Amino acid sequence: MTSNQRLTPTRPAIVATGLRKSYGDKVVLDGIDLNVAKGTIFSLLGPNGAGKTTAVQILSTLITADSGRLSVAGHDPASDPQAVRAAIGVTGQFSAVDNMITGEENMTLMADLHHLGRREGRRLAAELLERFDLVDAAKKPASTYSGGMRRRLDIAMTLVGAPSVIFLDEPTTGLDPRSRHNMWEIIRDLVAGGVTVFLTTQYLEEADQLADRIAVLNQGKLVAQGTPEELKRLVPGGHVRLTFGDGSAFEAAARAFGLGLRDADALTLNVPNDGSVRGLRAVLDVLDAASIEVEELSVHTPDLDDVFFAVTGRPDNEKVQAR
Repeated sequence: MTSNQRLTPTRPAIVATGLRKSYGDKVVLDGIDLNVAKGTIFSLLGPNGAGKTTAVQILSTLITADSGRLSVAGHDPASDPQAVRAAIGVTGQFSAVDNMITGEENMTLMADLHHLGRREGRRLAAELLERFDLVDAAKKPASTYSGGMRRRLDIAMTLVGAPSVIFLDEPTTGLDPRSRHNMWEIIRDLVAGGVTVFLTTQYLEEADQLADRIAVLNQGKLVAQGTPEELKRLVPGGHVRLTFGDGSAFEAAARAFGLGLRDADALTLNVPNDGSVRGLRAVLDVLDAASIEVEELSVHTPDLDDVFFAVTGRPDNEKVQAR
């Protein structure tokens, strides 16, 4: 590989510019722009009805956009939908698993749909069943599977076509916490193998744990976009919580700082602070200068819940772009 080749940026896995979709008078997507790098997890958040599923359906060629320019895996879904379909996998909100047949039969059926030879299809099915820890259940009807097992089988079926881009539309909805965490590990493993994951979810912790970048949709518009940490910095409200062992120390700290939210019953003082090393040092300097003893100190910064409610709480929010 030449130095020029190494410096050449790779084409994004997904690009959308000015994406619009309406149903009658209802605007579902109002000119959104997306750019998803290869080999990353991109999460699209938003309240119910924000347009998340519509965006996935357009990008995965299930429906067409009214306007806008699109590229998925280097192909235009409008002019070359077959090329896009050959490069992607889709796991929707509702499982595509056929509950009347076994897990193994679901896998081999998917291999047949991809026109794989019998030997290759059976080999790949066995490999994926093992990868997703479904070997023991492979010959049992899928109707006997737990929700987490059905989700694993659903994603295993999606991987039969070796997609480079996978759309996961709320893949952990209804799963228990253990199954959800297992699914997170599966998603991380997919990306470690070079797959690009486009994830929609209603679980903000899930996006925070998994996503390299997050976009928030509200009423068809992108109201925030950036890394999880960039989005958190958009919301004020970080503070250092000081807890004191007695009322005299609490009152002395309240006078020394002159600001912050006080709770005299709990003997706590919340001092506005960004949580940085410099910010914490400033708090400690004030305490040392006044010879104030603190029983407990903790740092509290905004999380994605704060971001979500801040940017979706008002219908007239203007778009915020984290740099």
